[in-house]
Amino acid sequence: MAIIRIILCLIGAHTVADTIYGWVHKPPEKEEAVVQVVSLPAQNDEIAFEEHDITLMAVGDNLLHMGIVNAGKQSDGSRNYDFLFDGIGAFLEKADIKIINQETIFGGNELDFHGYPKFNSPTEAGDAIAGAGFNVVLQATNHTADQGMSGMENCIDFWKTHPEVLVTGIHEPLTEETYKNRIPLLKVGDDTFAILNYTYGANGESISSSIKDRMNMLCDVDESNGRIDFETLNKQVLLDISEAKTLADIVIVCPHWGTEYSTTPSSTQEKFAMQMTEAGADIIIGTHPHVVQPVKWIEATNGNRALCYYSLGNYVSTQKNGQSMLEGMAWITFHVTKDGISVSEDQTGIIPLVCHYTSNPTRFKQVYLLENYTEELASSHGIISYGGISFHLDDCLKWSDEILGDWVLSADEVLSP
Repeated sequence: MAIIRIILCLIGAHTVADTIYGWVHKPPEKEEAVVQVVSLPAQNDEIAFEEHDITLMAVGDNLLHMGIVNAGKQSDGSRNYDFLFDGIGAFLEKADIKIINQETIFGGNELDFHGYPKFNSPTEAGDAIAGAGFNVVLQATNHTADQGMSGMENCIDFWKTHPEVLVTGIHEPLTEETYKNRIPLLKVGDDTFAILNYTYGANGESISSSIKDRMNMLCDVDESNGRIDFETLNKQVLLDISEAKTLADIVIVCPHWGTEYSTTPSSTQEKFAMQMTEAGADIIIGTHPHVVQPVKWIEATNGNRALCYYSLGNYVSTQKNGQSMLEGMAWITFHVTKDGISVSEDQTGIIPLVCHYTSNPTRFKQVYLLENYTEELASSHGIISYGGISFHLDDCLKWSDEILGDWVLSADEVLSP
């Protein structure tokens, strides 16, 4: 016990000595570690989505009367039709999707060239379409069968020489296998557009099964006798739209329909437009009446909505009807976000055009923007002598205002950066 007490006393003495005299070195206290926290940007495996626009332009009937066919003949006997698109080159350069309705058939140059009523047009005009930058050609019209089956086959074969062009409305006979791939699709970046084209008929009350097998019909056909029911929409149109909805981000339907020279849509057009919208069409672009018709939003009871250009009128022609010289170029801007694609309404509408030709002889001259057309040009229009009518700039302005209204776009609105 004595030994233990001695030890405890020594420990106590040491403790006192440490405190008072500092005899035993005490290690310094450790400083608290200072930790600097650096905020790093959050790691995101996905690249930030960049919103952007996709633009579409469409023009009406490329109606190649002989005054246009002859205008393309060169001094060496060759043919060139690049000049047909000089007036809209800036728009072709700007747009992503470029659509033209090829009213007349490229039935084969060996069949010679013909105007109304049984057209056959030079394939060089098709070369000019591709050369101008059009990437979609609508080929289902009431003149598609003007040169019979051989003309349609020649036209299909011709377009194979331009694989960069999506041709819709006519095709090889569909087999069980090719039917599955019947929907024409155009890819722009990561977005897919289905472009469907149909015609009401081929200038007859009925249609042969061989022609029908190669041309998309808008109206219902009695399979037993080939008679066309012009008031009933072909069920295949609705099936195609439904199929297209599963394949594409935007479904565009281009019907060849309506009453010639009427600036008002018929009740059948309105009925068909509603049915197409209900089925899922996003855009409807009509041709055939040879005059412009209104642009409208179609609102279906199931909530679907489609922008409808009832008729763009002609693109080129030498017709004798004054209103047929006023034409429309559809311009649609689609805005793409990470959530999807939609129509940008403030950058969408129609640009009025004027087709100008001379007379004695009748020759196509140029397509002008209405905003650039003048009374001096109007007074020199070939339609005055060739058609025996008066023709004035004020008439074109009045028709544009009455028919197209607030949908009219200027070149600056479209082409400005």
